[in-house]
Amino acid sequence: MNPTDHPGGHNTLTGIMLKIVSVAVFVAMSSCIKAAGTVPAGQIVFFRSFFAIFPIVVFLAFQGKLGTAFSTKRPLNHIARGVVGVCAMGLGFFALIRLPLPEAITLNYAQPLLVVVFSSIFLGEAIRVYRWSAVAVGLVGVLVIS
Repeated sequence: MNPTDHPGGHNTLTGIMLKIVSVAVFVAMSSCIKAAGTVPAGQIVFFRSFFAIFPIVVFLAFQGKLGTAFSTKRPLNHIARGVVGVCAMGLGFFALIRLPLPEAITLNYAQPLLVVVFSSIFLGEAIRVYRWSAVAVGLVGVLVIS
């Protein structure tokens, strides 16, 4: 067995490479948003979402799931998630426009850590000591890179 292969068909090296490409693409997108400083954040959200739908439709068609991809048993939950997602994207783009790019990217890296904190506060999630310590170490790391 190859050291980068895991049982179940997962390839670690492929995953690492895809994550690196993903980070590079998001940095490029953030740089473009920063460069378009006079364009309103709402307009940027609209066009990003509009042009993102085409690759999604192609991917779903390629997978043979285009007919079932848009059916749901909980339409109100999906609408609520969409509204929250659009608001989060708009506020993130607004922050990118208003903040210097390094600070905005640093705050973006802190998002997963803040999800743990806010899930405890707002959702009442039980967070154990080892996870709180991981969040603390992560926040120290965010402070170090900023």
